[in-house]
Amino acid sequence: MLFVSTRGKSPAISASEAILQGLAPDGGLYVPEYFPHIALEKLASVTSYPELAYEVLAPFFVDDELESELAEICVEAFDFPVPLHWHDGKDSVLELYWGPTAAFKDFGARFLAASMERLLKHRNRKLTILVATSGDTGGAVAAAFHKRPGIDVKVLFPEGKVSKRQQQQLTCWADNVDAYAVDGVFDDCQRMVKQAFMDPALVAEHGLSSANSINLGRLLPQMVYAFHASLEVLARTGNEPVMVIPSGNVGNSCGSYWAKVMGAPISRIVLALNANRTILDYLESGTYEKRSSRATLANAMDVGDPSNMERLTHLFGDFEQFSAEVSAFSVDDATITDTIRHVWEKHSYIVCPHTATGEFVRTSLDLPEPTVVYATAHPAKFDTVVEPVIGETVPVPPQLAELLDKPSAYKSIPPDHTLLFS
Repeated sequence: MLFVSTRGKSPAISASEAILQGLAPDGGLYVPEYFPHIALEKLASVTSYPELAYEVLAPFFVDDELESELAEICVEAFDFPVPLHWHDGKDSVLELYWGPTAAFKDFGARFLAASMERLLKHRNRKLTILVATSGDTGGAVAAAFHKRPGIDVKVLFPEGKVSKRQQQQLTCWADNVDAYAVDGVFDDCQRMVKQAFMDPALVAEHGLSSANSINLGRLLPQMVYAFHASLEVLARTGNEPVMVIPSGNVGNSCGSYWAKVMGAPISRIVLALNANRTILDYLESGTYEKRSSRATLANAMDVGDPSNMERLTHLFGDFEQFSAEVSAFSVDDATITDTIRHVWEKHSYIVCPHTATGEFVRTSLDLPEPTVVYATAHPAKFDTVVEPVIGETVPVPPQLAELLDKPSAYKSIPPDHTLLFS
């Protein structure tokens, strides 16, 4: 299996090379040359999540240098539960927040870190990871790569635009992890990372790679829980579910579309956006326009120019096919808080602001099929938003409590990528 750039001007390379490079030399994102089909019968005997991950991911690592280590990587990376919470017999929530940093980003970050550590050991090389975050990515990457030999990490986040607990998770690591508070928005952080990658001297000197969802190693494992949830729903209800996915940089959604193409029993996929409605405007107008991001309560989704739109448009080919496969709805802050309250009152269940966008879209559509909303982060990470709405204290999971007790440190900088290396 080889991987090509979405822009078509870079040579095809292996999964391992794509993981180490992050961004293709022509500025594009790596995608598979083709998507293998996985027969559901093959997954019938799977008994654990790591085993499912291996079966889903193995076709992408055929003849790759990580092929013999893939099963071990899956066991190491996915050592936490991935439960479906059922509101009733039809509608469920996929809880993706039981990893070390209480957010879905742990899946991709831990797989990427385990893969990169082995690849660097094979090559006797060192690497510098650049990661821009709108909230949860940086914490997951910092946790996954902390103290891994041969790897330095630089985490960029928009100063004052992440929750207090999110910032703590970004800045509490030290050792091989440096955190930078950028005077700007997430798109400025993302632009700085891309500028650094387009600077050949910096790439050569520091061995740069990315742990954002632009990196193939982050995206591939995000296919697995789409299989996991859809298979469980199919077994329980006899029907293929509609997946409702809170979407910012669109990596989570893209991974699920890839899973659907590979044969995951998914009826369709719906994107839940916050007030950053670039994708919805594209669907309505047919013209894609980059925007500056807007600050919202669902801050990890505050993205005005989603990187993985490039992968989605590459997957679907043209606007006609894209609009036939992709649907999106925008949810404002007032509706987010109303939905947090509604879900609590109806189900005695607490959701974070991001998950609330999915819950609102699910309720609005009133679909006949079973539905799965992706719960992208533990609500305790957004206590200042959630607790006043529900009038209750949100229990802090043990893994998050441990991080909140650590000392933190970071450097405030303007949006200039050269300052990351000074």
